[in-house]
Amino acid sequence: MTALCKENSRLIDRLTAALMSDSGFLAEFGRFGHAAASSPAAAAALADFLFAVDKDPHEPDEIFRKLRWGGQLVYISRDAAEVAATATRFADRGYLIVQPPAFLRDSFLGLRLSFLGRKLHYFVARKVTLVLPREFSDRFTYQVELHPPQKPGEPWSVLKQIPAPERVAARLRKRFPDVTEEIIQKRVRKFTEKIFPVFLTREAAMLKIVEKNLPAEYAGRFPKVLDLEKDDAGFVRKLRMTWLRNSLPRDGGPLSQVEFARQAAELLHVLHDVIGVIHLDLRLDNIVITERGVGFVDFGSSVRVGEDLSDSPLLSTIFDELMRTSEIQRMLEKMTLSGTVTSPIFEAGYQKVDKTVDFFYLALQVNNPLSNPDFQGLVVYDPSSDAAKALRKLTDETLKPGNLNNPRYRTAADFVRGVQRIEQAGV
Repeated sequence: MTALCKENSRLIDRLTAALMSDSGFLAEFGRFGHAAASSPAAAAALADFLFAVDKDPHEPDEIFRKLRWGGQLVYISRDAAEVAATATRFADRGYLIVQPPAFLRDSFLGLRLSFLGRKLHYFVARKVTLVLPREFSDRFTYQVELHPPQKPGEPWSVLKQIPAPERVAARLRKRFPDVTEEIIQKRVRKFTEKIFPVFLTREAAMLKIVEKNLPAEYAGRFPKVLDLEKDDAGFVRKLRMTWLRNSLPRDGGPLSQVEFARQAAELLHVLHDVIGVIHLDLRLDNIVITERGVGFVDFGSSVRVGEDLSDSPLLSTIFDELMRTSEIQRMLEKMTLSGTVTSPIFEAGYQKVDKTVDFFYLALQVNNPLSNPDFQGLVVYDPSSDAAKALRKLTDETLKPGNLNNPRYRTAADFVRGVQRIEQAGV
């Protein structure tokens, strides 16, 4: 280790010890500090804590792509002006400065005469947005940010709200560059005044149904509504929920691929058959791995089992379009036409609001969990392993059963039993 590296490591240790006097930082670092690295460049996967000293890489956008959502950067320098300027840059790029620029004094000549030591300037920034400002992603459409505690000791929460018309317009212009501005503005009004409010209002309602019917052993694996704001028409414009933070389970290390598949399938079975809700957008982006295990988020396009959408012309129109154009429906159509999917269970659910939509996509996604970059380090996945091969075989049997008249796997509960058999075989 070079002298500079030793010095940086000492400064990090010194500052970390000082920050531990903050009970909130202490608790969080104790829980998630295993992901911290001595410098941003050393982090191999998404981290919950990163430390940068002086000239270590510390550009906001670079750090953004290395941190998990909610992760924190601690920047340290002898240069007060550099710390202040860097904090300003971070505040403009999707972070909240949770500790404004401050300083502590280093020891003097190795002695405990801290009042004579040189100042160590630092700040702490938390990543609170899902995408960088002024950037767009097909993964996320609403404005979603982490919301700081409203009272000391309270946890962080998730604030989801209708995006500003300007942001929706910018997104549409990027996706449809040949469309006229008149059409763009018409679509903006449709999204911000009708579609987004309807979905956000439904999400709040679905989460309350989940909370009411959720078995106690699955607590903490679905978001819970904390509060909301409605407009004059009664539509929800802002929704604040509990934060289901991606993290290692409290009782151990990363989930095995088989554990991930079983927990996800069990949760889907509970959602469908106990709670009575169909998710309809169960992409890996809407699955999280929490302290309590696999969880599901983003219930905006969910429906109640047996719900008659024809009672509302608006809902009927929106969901008819969703069932024709969603990523999941496009995949089901493609695989059906290619002969990869032959099960009459999924053919019967094609372009319909049905439990099989969730079941189909879950059966596919357990075969490549790390296609969600947030799961790096949280799920152990080796595509050449016996476990991966067994799960692929289970998926193949689900999508293309040997007996078309009596498929073995018809529901999430059936799939759970299939995964359990893999576990019992010791794969």
